[in-house]
Amino acid sequence: MNTVPNTAAVPSAVPAPSEPLRHTGRSEPAQSAAPFLPPQPGGDTSGAAAARAAMVARLEKSGELRLGPVREALLALPREVLMPQAYVRRSAPDETPPRWNLLDWSRPADRDELLERLHSGDSVAIQHDGEPVLGRTTGSRRGGSITAMSSTMGLTAELLQLLDLRPGQRVLDVGTGAGVTAAVACFVCGHDGVVTLDIDPHVTAAARERLSALGYQPTAVTGDGTAGWPDAGPYDRVFVSFAVRRVPTALVEQLAPGGRALMTLGTSSPSWPGLAVVDKRPDGTVEAELRAVEFGHRAGAGFDRLFLSASLRKAITTADGWTQRSRLAPPADTAHGMWLALDALYPGLVRHFGAEDLAIGAPECGSWMRVRAAGHRRWDVTTCGPRDIWAEVQDAATRWWAAGEPAAYRLHLDTGDVQRATSPNGALAWQLPHAPGDAR
Repeated sequence: MNTVPNTAAVPSAVPAPSEPLRHTGRSEPAQSAAPFLPPQPGGDTSGAAAARAAMVARLEKSGELRLGPVREALLALPREVLMPQAYVRRSAPDETPPRWNLLDWSRPADRDELLERLHSGDSVAIQHDGEPVLGRTTGSRRGGSITAMSSTMGLTAELLQLLDLRPGQRVLDVGTGAGVTAAVACFVCGHDGVVTLDIDPHVTAAARERLSALGYQPTAVTGDGTAGWPDAGPYDRVFVSFAVRRVPTALVEQLAPGGRALMTLGTSSPSWPGLAVVDKRPDGTVEAELRAVEFGHRAGAGFDRLFLSASLRKAITTADGWTQRSRLAPPADTAHGMWLALDALYPGLVRHFGAEDLAIGAPECGSWMRVRAAGHRRWDVTTCGPRDIWAEVQDAATRWWAAGEPAAYRLHLDTGDVQRATSPNGALAWQLPHAPGDAR
């Protein structure tokens, strides 16, 4: 892939500040946290400050963001500096090859759409097919895939608050992406103790340059995220922004006494993630919990994922199969602890969340299940294929109920690289698989 001159690293209209944005210790926005946009007649005609405030207000209204340093950081962070370019998909979900357009903040025609994209709260695509991020030309891309992105803001805000960042802490940000987490950590903790690590050198280079435009100079390095970065450890906080199959031992070893690490644990299915919360006590012993959550980070590089093809999604919602009338209710969508257990006990299932009814498929063998209400306490269950997914769901639900309907499981990081999840009463348990391909 050809690399064009490095002229688009940071928008030319955005001057670098003399000092970095800092956390003031107050619950209201920091006075030094003005967005770094050029003076314009009539104030901020770009609308960036207003869009940023509106995004924060939506996060507060949804309960995903509270008063505190993370809120201050998000209010202060000019996202158009970290993401002056972003991709938008112009093709239908199942259209092949897919088509994307690269929006650029320096182009007035792109600015309104890019501003909406950056502050919508949705994930933001920042890299296509492993390309250099700095110095790109705008235009369309066909085929390939998005290889780096900034996570949804609701997920980011909730996890950063759970991380409990404080001034002076040493932070390892694993999976740099656009640099949002690194920027928040620098704002709250000070950049001297922040390390941001990504497997892609192009992502690292772009984050280093754009964080510098905000006045931040964390240690930005390239390497395997699951191996961490021991040179600057131990760390008070470790934040992993991509899904792994098991807790990387190296990250636990690099956690300081009194420290905390957060990461999404998942299987090949994207449907039912878990959040690993790993705390190292002052005496150096480790206590970990696996929480069933609705949303998690996407998988990292080398992590094969299962997805429902267009034909399988159509079959699940419209095709005929073997239908039985059942008086057993399907588990509620909010029973996250049950769905997490199903994913562990019966791997290979993917839910079709876009379907009107409960619909689950097994892409590797083509099996599927559909459950529709058929009156008072009656459901029509239609299944097809070699796997009886309805029986698997009911078995997982029965075992989950017997375990006390847990929403979280103890996570045991045993000697010999064995990792197990158990319900609080011990009635439900499974072992996390070994996965040498977890590198990123």
